[in-house]
Amino acid sequence: MEKPIAIFTDHEINRLLCYNFAKGSDSLLCHVDNFKDFHKTIVTYGVLRGTYEIISKVKNYYYIDHGYFNQSKREFKDNRTGVINLDGYFRIVHNNFVHNGQGNFPEDRLKKLNLNFQKQKKSGNYILLSEPSETMKKIYNQHNWIEETKKKLKNLSDRKIIVHNKFSEVTLDELLNDAWAFVSLQSTAGFKAMVRGIPAYFTEKTLQKINKIEQIENPEINYSIFNNLAYGQWTIKEIGSGEAWDSISRSPI
Repeated sequence: MEKPIAIFTDHEINRLLCYNFAKGSDSLLCHVDNFKDFHKTIVTYGVLRGTYEIISKVKNYYYIDHGYFNQSKREFKDNRTGVINLDGYFRIVHNNFVHNGQGNFPEDRLKKLNLNFQKQKKSGNYILLSEPSETMKKIYNQHNWIEETKKKLKNLSDRKIIVHNKFSEVTLDELLNDAWAFVSLQSTAGFKAMVRGIPAYFTEKTLQKINKIEQIENPEINYSIFNNLAYGQWTIKEIGSGEAWDSISRSPI
């Protein structure tokens, strides 16, 4: 498998992750402003500061972002996201922004996470609708996602719908306490909901097989995806040591 060129920006976290990926995979580094070889495979963190423009032009890429479980601690304030530490996991995805959950991976990495899986809830007063960021609306061309998804849900369920985003005053953890289901475009918070015993539904085609939104009143959590997702996320230490690239290059997901 071709080693990707790590495309870094002037953003501190992007530089750190790209440097460690290049170190662990013995790959080249290139600043975003200097990259012109769009036939090459690339790897980068995030979709800002010119990285998405490159992603949209290359044929093959690896995308890095915060993981599905045990993420680095962040705070969302004044329409800005602040990363408090980098001790958590980061997902690395081939030719997509999120894994589809498919695969047949062992349970060893999932067990290391010590997740507190809760039994599937049999009650809940509302459907939690997770609003995509403006960046994701643009990338997925889903500017009217809230309105369109609300309309679809109202044809499938009589339950109240609560719209939430990462800057909402009421936290996701609080809202999940009485939620019947979690619906999003592609938010990794959906996997957090599933750990809490709340079925999650995604409208983005990569994730639609995890749960069909048409079954929202007959929910079921697909636990088979968790082993596979755990093999799609890595710590900075694992990325820098080469463990992540060794696993990805042998069995990319």
